[in-house]
Amino acid sequence: MSRNPAHAPQAPTEARRGLSTPAPYDSCVFINCPFDASYRQLFRALVFTIQDCGFMPRCALEVQDSGEVRITKIKRIVRECRHGIHDISRVELDPDSGLPRFNMPLELGLFLGAQEYGGREQKQKRCLILDHSSYRYQVFCSDLAGQDIAMHDGSPWFLLKAVRDWLASWLCDTGVLIAGESHMSKRYQEFSYDLPHLCRDLHLDPERLLFAELRTLVQEWAEQNA
Repeated sequence: MSRNPAHAPQAPTEARRGLSTPAPYDSCVFINCPFDASYRQLFRALVFTIQDCGFMPRCALEVQDSGEVRITKIKRIVRECRHGIHDISRVELDPDSGLPRFNMPLELGLFLGAQEYGGREQKQKRCLILDHSSYRYQVFCSDLAGQDIAMHDGSPWFLLKAVRDWLASWLCDTGVLIAGESHMSKRYQEFSYDLPHLCRDLHLDPERLLFAELRTLVQEWAEQNA
């Protein structure tokens, strides 16, 4: 069994190539989560953890192409990702419309459908489902019973642990070990401290980063702090 440097996991190695180069299927992780300001801290922790484990985070925000229908974009990204992380913690009623938010369950259904009915490569998909608290999902989506569901309680640190452990279990099956949760949490804390300074140097607003900008900043920080 191989062991990567504890502070800079390098597997799968393909995921650490230039972000402009398409990453291979096994390295791509589809992110299905809210994108609003109240989820920002969790989203940053999610993107950081995926990349610090050596994978490539993907989501519908990565392509700013108004000519591509959103659902078509999502289906394409789902098809290109072996792994999927789905946070269903925000299906409560929208305070403005009074209607439930079904984007996340819909995208989870697309991912599970591809896994069930796709070809041999698609059947290799694996997913982690996240929720805010234990068994809450059974109230609004009992069909998920038996799925791999982890709780984060709205904490970036709980989310980091759940995602790190899930990705690490797959890497262990391939003969690769990565840094433990406490070390990765320390790295995320350091990145969070450095992020405003990195943004200031680049004349970026840390509260208004594009997904592509965040992904690039995480990669550059990880390489400089390997």
